[in-house]
Amino acid sequence: MGSLSNPVTPLNVLTDAKPDDTSLPAFMVSTTRGFLPRADPIVTLPPEFDPLESILQRMPVKTASGEPGLLAEGKLGNVVLSELPDLTSHIDKYAPNLPLMNALYRDYSFLLSAFLLEPCHLRFIKGEPYGLARDVLPANIARPIKRCAELTGFKPFMEYAGSYALYNYRLANPPSGLSYPNLRLIRAFEHGLDPASSEAGFVLVHIAMVSHSPLLVSGCVNAISSATSRDRSRFNTALGEEMLTALRNINRSMETMWQKSKPGSYTSFRTFIFGITSQSMFPDGVLYEGIEEYEGERQSFRGESGANDSMIPLMDSLLSIPMPETPLTEILKDFRQYRPSNHRDFIKYVAERQDELGIKRWALGEEEEEEEEGRETRRLWLRLLDQVREFRWRHWCFAREYILKQTSHPTATGGSPIVTWLPNQLGAVLAEMEKIYGEGGGGEKLGEEIEEIMDLVGRQREMLEKEVRKFCEERGVN
Repeated sequence: MGSLSNPVTPLNVLTDAKPDDTSLPAFMVSTTRGFLPRADPIVTLPPEFDPLESILQRMPVKTASGEPGLLAEGKLGNVVLSELPDLTSHIDKYAPNLPLMNALYRDYSFLLSAFLLEPCHLRFIKGEPYGLARDVLPANIARPIKRCAELTGFKPFMEYAGSYALYNYRLANPPSGLSYPNLRLIRAFEHGLDPASSEAGFVLVHIAMVSHSPLLVSGCVNAISSATSRDRSRFNTALGEEMLTALRNINRSMETMWQKSKPGSYTSFRTFIFGITSQSMFPDGVLYEGIEEYEGERQSFRGESGANDSMIPLMDSLLSIPMPETPLTEILKDFRQYRPSNHRDFIKYVAERQDELGIKRWALGEEEEEEEEGRETRRLWLRLLDQVREFRWRHWCFAREYILKQTSHPTATGGSPIVTWLPNQLGAVLAEMEKIYGEGGGGEKLGEEIEEIMDLVGRQREMLEKEVRKFCEERGVN
């Protein structure tokens, strides 16, 4: 067990998300909302921001009225430069309202991405390479998004949780809650204001998945608590009845992506969610005008990516899944910066608590007096790993069908190499499952269900190696 001489500082996970408290950040981990914002996102901005609202409503390729928008006609850049005032001074007026700051951060990040990447979109729809994006961000976007980012704790660029996905939904009928048919996008680039579109489906499926995270969070909290007191019965309940149930629901929601967002449609709105880092569209970064702090230095940020969601990283921490020491894993670590700060703190706390208490060593050690309970823990541990495997396998399948078969662009939106990055993490999970299965005595001791799971693991490992080798050869990747 890890040393208890320097115990980890407890992290407060909210049991009441306090949806009406505007002094708290929009994102705080809770057992009622999980990794979703504490309250549903703010939709309507104060009247001082009407010029911003006007442009955002006119911006999508297809507007809410069904008419072509500014991005359809290549007019956004000129409109931003001619119509949008610098509204930074109004931000400070509302600064104590942190959820409103998050809404402003979302809206400015949409405008930022659309402004920079509009030229790439226009080339893409003509069947041409992306070419170069705009690499100078005017002060009327740069200054306000920098201020919003300071107040909310995000990077001054579009992020998965804070803008593109988790703070970008509204409820068509608020009393009906977070059911998928009741979800709508607030902002969109292409056709996303139509809830039946692939752009809407891509984002809303992520929200539906994260709506199952409260049980994952509470299960994690209870697992740590019961491991602290070495109560194996309670620990098994937390793993099975809470965390395993949550992950199965998350994976079921994830599977609906195939129907809600079509593979052939993804690349048409994907252009707008690329980042700056490691992208050919931004060989020299981006100059943020009007930001004294940057002193003229060009900036580089990673783009929006579902890989920045917090649910699977939480499982990596609790289950202590070892990752290979590779440059690909360093990218995984860099992604941590692109989550809400409270999410980062919670995941870090879980990892530190795992190490401090030696949870994994205790969970998978079978003391003689509790041998059957110990074997049940190992079964549950493997089932949880199997859900992580399923998630990462499906994510790889999405990358294969939505990206690798649709475009030759080598880099994912977050700046990771598209062929090799996801297999890096998936391979680590498969290896960990095989190790824990072997140490537990295999199917003879762990039962038929686990044996069937491990048969699938073996087949997927072979399939993954073949697929990665094939795409690497086709694309000239080492």
